[in-house]
Amino acid sequence: MDIKIGIENIPRELTVETDQDRDQIKSSLDEALAEKSGLLTLTDTKGGQVIIPVAKIAYIQLGQEHARQVGFGTV
Repeated sequence: MDIKIGIENIPRELTVETDQDRDQIKSSLDEALAEKSGLLTLTDTKGGQVIIPVAKIAYIQLGQEHARQVGFGTV
């Protein structure tokens, strides 16, 4: 799933590709929002982690869960 995250005062959005499903991401966001200085932690498809302070998040756009692959690697 592709996730696009807008961060305050930064003109470009952050894009993360993850294997987590929509419900896992929503529950992680809810937990982070419940804390005073919460951090949203996402794990990308390569095993790396992205940590974002929820106070700076402007928006989050959740894409399709299984996007169709394009290119020679899909053959």
